[in-house]
Amino acid sequence: QLRLVESGGGLVQPGGSLIISCAASGLTLDDYYIGWFRQAPGKEREGVSYISPRAGRTTYADSVKGRFTITRDSVKNMVYLQMNSLQFEDTAVYYCAARIISRPGPTLRPVDWSYWGQGTQVTVSS
Repeated sequence: QLRLVESGGGLVQPGGSLIISCAASGLTLDDYYIGWFRQAPGKEREGVSYISPRAGRTTYADSVKGRFTITRDSVKNMVYLQMNSLQFEDTAVYYCAARIISRPGPTLRPVDWSYWGQGTQVTVSS
C-alpha cells in the first residue's frame, strides 16, 4: 500500500530556514514523481516543487525558485524540501504527493497527482 508521511514542519521566523521530509512507502522513487504542494488558509492548494524519477530533474514554482530545494534519498525512500529565506507568505500546510512515471510528466497542478500525504504545518511568524 502506497503511503506518504510528512514531517518536520514547525514555527520559524521570517528569513529563517526549515527542512521538511516525506517518507514514502509502498513505492520506489525510481518509478514515481514526488512533489511538494502547499495550502494556506482560504487559498487553493498550489504546487511548490517536484522531482522526477530516475534522472531526478527538479521543477519549482516561481514563488520559491532560488529559496527552496527538493532532494531525495532513494535508499531511504525519502524526499526533502529545504526551505530558506522563508517569508510570511510561505505559511501553509505542506503536502507530499506522488504520481507514477509517465510521459508527458506532471505539472505543478494538484489535479495531476494521484497520492497524497496528510500534510505538515509550516508557520512563518515573528
